This record gives sequence, C-alpha cells and structure tokens, in this order.
Amino acid sequence: MCGYVFFFQALHDILYLSPSLWLGDVIDGKTPCWYCTEADAKIAPPLVLRLKLMAGLDISEKRLPQDGRCNVRARGQQIDVRISTMPTQHGESVVLRLLNQSAGARGLDTLGMPPAILGRVRALSHRSSGMILVTGPTGSGKTTTLYSTLAEINTIDKKIITVEDPVEYRLPGVTQVQVNEKIDLTFARVLRSVLRHDPDVILVGEMRDQETVQIGLRAALTGHLVFSTLHTRDAASTPIRLIDMGAPPYMVSTSLHAVLAQRLVRLVCESCAEPHALTSQERAWLEACGESLSDGNFVRGRGCTHCNGTGYRGRNGVYELLEMDSDLVEAVNRNDPAGFMELARVRMQGCTLRSHALSLAAGGRTTIAEVMRVTSEVED
Repeated sequence: MCGYVFFFQALHDILYLSPSLWLGDVIDGKTPCWYCTEADAKIAPPLVLRLKLMAGLDISEKRLPQDGRCNVRARGQQIDVRISTMPTQHGESVVLRLLNQSAGARGLDTLGMPPAILGRVRALSHRSSGMILVTGPTGSGKTTTLYSTLAEINTIDKKIITVEDPVEYRLPGVTQVQVNEKIDLTFARVLRSVLRHDPDVILVGEMRDQETVQIGLRAALTGHLVFSTLHTRDAASTPIRLIDMGAPPYMVSTSLHAVLAQRLVRLVCESCAEPHALTSQERAWLEACGESLSDGNFVRGRGCTHCNGTGYRGRNGVYELLEMDSDLVEAVNRNDPAGFMELARVRMQGCTLRSHALSLAAGGRTTIAEVMRVTSEVED
C-alpha cells in the first residue's frame, strides 16, 4: 500500500514489476525510470501473488496473461489500480496502471485545446446524431477527452450509455457497461442491446472490429450521437481506416461528422526552465517542415528535484480537428483515398498536430526536441 501512495503522489502513471524485482515507472508517458537494483528473486513471486489476489485474478494460472483491477485508498483519495500480468521466461511480469478516481472527469477547457478547436468540439458534442471519433496511439489521452466531453453534455434530459473495456471513470447519471469477452459480452453484442434502450448519446470505448464499426455507424445514422476512439496516425487517415475495416464508404461519409486527433507533449518544468538556443539539428528539422519560428521564446528544463532531473513536469494535449464537408463526403463516396487525403490536408493547413505543438514550443511551454519526438510520424 505504501508503494501505491508513493508512486501516486509522485504523479506517476504506470508501475512495472519484473520477475527479478526490477521496479520502474512511467513518468508523463515517457520511458520507465528504474528505481531499484536487482534484488532477491524469491521476493517477486509472493508480491505478484498478493497483487493477483487484490485484483481477483486466478493465482494458480501462471501460463496465461490476466487482467484485473482493484481499488485502494491513499491519503484520502480513491485510486483505481488496473493490473495486467504476463508470463515471461523467468516468471510473471506485472504492470499497474494508477487512476485517481477522486479527481473525476476534467473539463474540456482544462485539456489545452486551441480556442477554435474547443469551440467546434463543444458545438459538435451538442448535435443530436452523427459519429465523432477521437484518434491517437495508446496513452495519448483519448479517454480523458471523451469523458470530459460527456461530462459537459451530461444533463438530466439526456440518456447516455457507455460501452467500455474497462470503465475508467464513474460518471453520475450515466449508464456504463463493461465489456467482458470471457462470457462473450463483446462491444458488438452490447452495442446491439444498447440501441434497444433508447439512448441519446452512446460512447463506444474502441472501434475494434468490422461489426462494432458498422453497428456504431448505423446508430449514428438512426438518430444517436456516437463517440468512440480509433488507433490512427492522424485525423485525415481515419475515414480511410474505417473503410479499410470493412465499413461501406456511403455509411462512413453519411455518419462520420468529425475526427479529433491528439497527442500528449511533456511540458518544461517551471522550476528549472532556462532559455535555449536551437541546435543545428532542430533548425534543420524546422526548415524541412517549412516552419519559421525565429521569434520563439524557446526554453529547456535544466533538471531538478521537482521533475526528477528530466527537465519536464506535466503534459498538455496537442490537437487537430477534421470536420466532414460536402467535398470530403464526395471523396469518401468515390472511395478515393488519395483525393480525400489531399483535400483533408488543405482543410487543416496551419491547424495540425505539428502546428499546435510548435506553438507550445514557441511559447516556452515545451521544447522543440519534444515536438520532434511526438510528431515524428505525422506528415503535414
């Protein structure tokens, strides 16, 4: 229990435990920092056994991966701990993901969205039908964005049902269903049942397969507002990905209203921030991107006790929003991926993930090195 308190208070996201009792944690989504040296291997199995008991897992099964959760109370705050085990050559590896239940869902205006995107997201979330997707890699804050959106539209006159795996936040007044594939309670199966309960808003935790995609799109066509997530590189490639998963182009073009793509960038620690002159590599990268930030207020973190010597403390979202218009809808109906991508890039010019991240760097909130790391796979 003391370990939970320590790691939670230090604002760490994930705690790792390897069979040889190496302990590590993810700070602000970055590579684990290892705290302990290799200790007596006899200590690890009893510790893993205790964690599995807390999570209600099968302690006799060590050959298969298992997932579970438990709740602990630390310093007056309720912490939800999601536990995942995996068999390795020398024993079981355990990952603990810590989530502060006491904090609840954050407001949309606290996520760091640009004002223009924030206004459009709020307008889109009050529509009566259609599908809105939030995309990005694992750990990019998609679930937080969706819960923040639901919290804003969660009024007494709206019936909201969520289908998740697992339920990460508890929202008052919202019907939340957790998927359980062990008993064949899949996203598709729950979603078919949800439509018979007359919801106004549906949140689907993830579009995992063709059946779930098609049911979600049909729900959006029949007068429901559907929110969901998808793992894609950027907003422009998302409709193409839906078609690639087997959804008919006409259904994608008619049901999909908008795609919000996002990443998380680390912020420079305010306690040790200092002016930074761009390196030749950073200048070359900016030139290759066609960006000129000569008047930027660039800083870097020197490293201090407040940030564990990393120079970064906290994270901020970077976003891009693609709204479907008549030209984009026509390109999807023609099943013309190249034409669609070209049109989408024109629509989002100057409002991309990279543009938002660079504006944070120019304002002294993050570094060019962090922008390069986060947006390296995104092409303008």
